[in-house]
Amino acid sequence: MADYDLILRNGTVYDGSGSPPATADVAVTGDSIAAVGPLPQARGRVELDAAGLAVAPGFINMLSWANETLIEDGRSQSDIRQGVTLEVLGEGRSMGPLSESMKQEMVEQQGDIRFDVEWTTLGEYLEFLERRGVSCNITSFVGAATLRIHEVGYDDRPPTPEELTRMCALVRQAMAEGAVGVSSALIYSPAAYARTDELIALAKEAATAGGLYASHIRNEADGLLEALDEFLTIARQAGIKAEVYHLKASGQSNWDKLDTVIETINNARADGLPITTDMYTYAASSTGLDAVMPPWVQEGGHKAWVARLRDPNVRARVKTEMNTPSRAWDNGWLSVGSPDKILLVGFRNPSLKPLAGKTLAEIAAMRGTPPEETAMDLVIEDDSEVGAVFFVMSEENVARKVRCPWMSFCSDARSLAPEGVFLKRNTHPRAYGSFARVLGKYVRDERVIPMEEAVRRLAALPAANLGLARRGLLAPGYFADVVVFDAATIRDNATYKEPHQYATGMVHVVVNGTPVLRDGDHTGAKPGRFVRGPGRQC
Repeated sequence: MADYDLILRNGTVYDGSGSPPATADVAVTGDSIAAVGPLPQARGRVELDAAGLAVAPGFINMLSWANETLIEDGRSQSDIRQGVTLEVLGEGRSMGPLSESMKQEMVEQQGDIRFDVEWTTLGEYLEFLERRGVSCNITSFVGAATLRIHEVGYDDRPPTPEELTRMCALVRQAMAEGAVGVSSALIYSPAAYARTDELIALAKEAATAGGLYASHIRNEADGLLEALDEFLTIARQAGIKAEVYHLKASGQSNWDKLDTVIETINNARADGLPITTDMYTYAASSTGLDAVMPPWVQEGGHKAWVARLRDPNVRARVKTEMNTPSRAWDNGWLSVGSPDKILLVGFRNPSLKPLAGKTLAEIAAMRGTPPEETAMDLVIEDDSEVGAVFFVMSEENVARKVRCPWMSFCSDARSLAPEGVFLKRNTHPRAYGSFARVLGKYVRDERVIPMEEAVRRLAALPAANLGLARRGLLAPGYFADVVVFDAATIRDNATYKEPHQYATGMVHVVVNGTPVLRDGDHTGAKPGRFVRGPGRQC
C-alpha cells in the first residue's frame, strides 16, 4: 500500500527560503506536502523522477491579466509551462464589484473572447472561475478604478463623502470575500482622477484586513520620483504594506533615476515601511494607445473618448499635448521617444488585425498621416485602446532591478496558448516568457542572482507579501504547489516578432497535489482554487 499519493524523487530541492539546495524527495498526500527529505523506503501511488532537475515551490505571478483568458481556456498554458501556480489578478481594475451598467459595458467591450457576466462581486467572479475549472490557483486585488466607476462613474471629480463611504464599504466586502488587497493604476482614466486622500481611505480599509496596497504609480517617467513619494505617503498614512507594480524608469532621459528610486525604497524599508516591488523581465512595456493621450480627453469613459477624437479641435489639442513635456500626466508618447518604438499588437476590428506586428511609424507611413493622427484614427477605427508594446527601458536597468532583494516577478499579461482565439492578436513576449527568463537569462546565463534567491522571490516573497498561509515554500503542511524544471535548459522562446511560443525546460508542475504538467505535457487537470487573502483565509 502506498505511503503517499505522490513522490518527486531525488530532485535538487530549492525550498523557497533562500537556503542552498539539497538533494531530497518531496512527498505529497492529498493537496499538501507531507514530507521533504530522503524517503528511500517510502512508496508513492505516483512517483516522478526528478534526478538532475530543480524542484521548487510553485511560482506566483504578482500581476496577471488572465481575467478573461482563463474563462476561455482554464489550462493557463503559457504560465503553467513556466511554473506559475498562482495568478494574482486585478491591476487597478478588477472583475468585480459590478453594477448592472458595468456588466453591460463589460459585454460591449469584449473582443475576441466572448462570455456572459454571471457574477456581481469580485468573490463571485473568482468562485465562478474555480467552478468552471482552472489549472492554476487564482486570487485578486479589488481595483480602485472599479470602485470609482461603481460609485462615481467616469467623471473627473472627487467622490462625495457618501460615495467614498460606499467605496470603502465595497473594499471591506471584497476583503471579506477573499481579496488580497486594493490596487490602483494611476496613469489610466478614470483612475488618474483619484486624489491621494481618496486612495489613502481605500488603502486604510484594506489594511484593517491585513491586505496589501499595490499600485501602478501615477508616473513612471518624468514625474517618477514624485509619484513614488505619493505612493510612500499612501502607505504611511494608511498603515499598510505596499507594492509598486512593474517598477521601471520609463524613457531614456529617466533611466538614471532608477538609482534614486532604489535608494528611496531601501530608506523607506529601513525606516520600517513594508515596501516591495515586482517586475517583468523585459525592456519594453505594453499597454494601450490611451497611454499616449492626456487623461482629460478620456473623461466620461471609452465612448466619450472616441467621440472627442472625431472633433478636429480636440485632435489638434491632443496632438499638441502629446508633444509637450508635462508632469501633469505620464506621457507615453514622449517617454517612448519615437513612433518606430511603438509596436501595435492587439486589435478588435477584423479589418485592422493585419496591422498587428507593425510599428506606429510603419502604419503612419502606409496611411500617409502623422503618427499622432494615426494613433487617434486607430483608436476610433478599432473602438478600443489598441494594444501596443513600448520600447522605453534599458537592459542595464532590468538587470539592476532583478538584483533587488525585495523584487518579485510578474508577467503583466494574459495567460495564453498558441492556438484558437488567442492567435487572433499578438502579444508581448512576457506572456510566454517572463518567469522562464528569470531562471534562464538572469540566473543561469548572466548569473545576476543565484537560483535559490530567484526561487525565493518567485514564490516565498510574494506569498508573504500577499499574506497567504501555506503557500510559497516546500515544507510539510504547505499546499503542494510544486514545479520541477531543468535548470540547464529552461529558457524563454517568445520574441516580439513571434510572441506565441512556449517557454521550454519546465518538466512537471503540481497544483494542490495534482500534476498539471507531466513530462512537459499538460495533463488537462484543473485543480486550481480561489486562494483567499488574509481577510478570509481558506
